[in-house]
Amino acid sequence: MMRVRSASDPAPGRLENEDVVFRFGPLVGLLDGATVPEGFETGCVHGPGWYVRHLAARMGLALAARPAATLMSSLAAAILAVRADHGGDCDLDHPGTPSSTVCLLREGGDQVDYLVLCDSPLVLDTGGQVSVVSDERLDTAMAELRDTAAGLPAGGADPMTRFRHAVLAQRERMNRTHGYWVAAADPDAAYHAVTGTLPLRGPGALHRAALLSDGASCAVEQFGLFDWAGLLDVTAAEGPEGLIGRVRAAERDHPDRLRRHKRTDDASVMFCEFDPTD
Repeated sequence: MMRVRSASDPAPGRLENEDVVFRFGPLVGLLDGATVPEGFETGCVHGPGWYVRHLAARMGLALAARPAATLMSSLAAAILAVRADHGGDCDLDHPGTPSSTVCLLREGGDQVDYLVLCDSPLVLDTGGQVSVVSDERLDTAMAELRDTAAGLPAGGADPMTRFRHAVLAQRERMNRTHGYWVAAADPDAAYHAVTGTLPLRGPGALHRAALLSDGASCAVEQFGLFDWAGLLDVTAAEGPEGLIGRVRAAERDHPDRLRRHKRTDDASVMFCEFDPTD
């Protein structure tokens, strides 16, 4: 039996949460919509909040229609369905079209399947051994862009112009073979996700799992409040709300440790516990 606790909190001062957490029977999921920087066009009349809500709902319908389908296939079907939800008023080939990370975990008999797409990591505890499933391609693409920017002549542009160039360059790498993959308008992105299966019985059985948006994983990755095993222990003891509360305190108390261009972010956690048997 999978026991699930979750929490999702918009960034302080923002009305809309562009994260979504959901559960449909054996499937749990977390989506983190990509915030559109101010002043950038998307070719779409909808925003990331609309996109993640529709994608979550479509995942539930895809699971209901084909319970035995792979997570990749279900995600592809959901992306295709949301593409139709846009209607005829959106340019879905625009590089700024709404997009989202995806982190999924599905219980099934003696095993669980998982899927990670873009930068929402999955933390796994298999009998005391803690590991992280992550998709590093966005970080790799951004590092390459930073290296390119560092080679440009200093003083050639003001910070805002350089930021605009960076955002446009990142968009050109979205859902490209030598870039990174994310849920947007192209269902093929689902087949580039990181996937796997873990047992629920015997050696290596899964005990705990945490699905995280980067607004929550920053507790480890940016602020260094604890390691991944510590994150699982804190979440087990204090609940997902407690972990998010720790992040909010760190954002206030340690602004020097921020590595994002945003001071705060939406933060979401899904915490799953299992009772492995022999």
